[in-house]
Formats: sequence, structure tokens, C-alpha cells
Amino acid sequence: MKSRRQVSKRKKINPHFWVFCEGETEEAYIRFLRSEYRLPLEIIPKIAGCDISSRYIISYKKGKPTHKKDKDFLVYDADVPEVLDKLKKIASTILVASNPAIEIWFLLHFKNQTAYITADECIRQLKNRNKNYYKKGILNVSLVSKLKERRAEACKRSKELDLYNNPSTNMHIFIEELEKVKNEQQNL
Repeated sequence: MKSRRQVSKRKKINPHFWVFCEGETEEAYIRFLRSEYRLPLEIIPKIAGCDISSRYIISYKKGKPTHKKDKDFLVYDADVPEVLDKLKKIASTILVASNPAIEIWFLLHFKNQTAYITADECIRQLKNRNKNYYKKGILNVSLVSKLKERRAEACKRSKELDLYNNPSTNMHIFIEELEKVKNEQQNL
């Protein structure tokens, strides 16, 4: 039986974000967003695309406090068609996919990337724009600063890309959801 969070009759409850992600870089970025937005984000990292399923998500959340407003997100790279097809079939979640990798989202904070690009080239360009430093799984102070100040530009650019094709990301959906909840919180 599911455990439910207790709700006061006068208090508005915020959704809890359950974020299932594939790698260290996604985990580091979601951790950064959690500290920025100060919202309840639970990060479930390093779930291989082939192993993630509705059953896994239900099993993971079993016994944990949940609420009907909670949202499940999958943050994965979209460069492997077989994995992408499997992720699309998990109906209870919102898929946040980046092709070739999450680094395309970071790169969109610096430039409008519309031509095909490899993950290695994304990393090379990030290094060039980030004082010659970028390592997967680590967000340094310089990169975090750019990710904060240029977030709106990256959202605008990502909306113009053709989802699931290279290059593309719909990370803006996750950002917009966080913004919406944060704004609702501030307007109380």
C-alpha cells in the first residue's frame, strides 16, 4: 500500500519531483537545480536505459510518501534509438531527452547549435567556452554561473530544435515546471 504525505487543510502542498537519470552529469545538474530552486527533487541516478521501466519506478517509490501532485521525470540521452523507444513507452513519466548528450543543453547556454554534433564535440566546445575546463559529472563555478545567467536563452534555443533528432533537448520542460512551482510558492 502506498504511503501518502499528510496534507494540512490550509497548507498547499508542492509536488515532489522524482528524477530518474542515467549518468553522473545528469545527476550533478539535477543536484544543482535542486539547490537553485529549493524544491523537493529526489534524484535516482545511474539507471541504465535498458533497466528502467514502469515496474522499476513503482517498486522504487513503494513505501515512500507520495502525493497525487508528484511528477516523475526521466533524464536520459536520446542517442540510442532502442533505449529511447523504451523510455517513450513509460507513460507515467515525463521524458527529458538530450541528443547526443546532456552537454547539448549546456552548450545551448553559450550558442545556438542547430547542426549535427557528436557528444565529444559538445564536450570540446564546452571546454573552449568554459576557460578550458569541463569534465563529465562535475559542474565547476564558472559553468554554474553561465547555467544560471543564460538559462532563459537555452530554453528558447532548445524549443526551436526538433526533439529526439541531433541536436535536441527538451530540458526546458523540466526547467519550466520548476519555475512554475517556484512562482506558485512565492505567490502564496
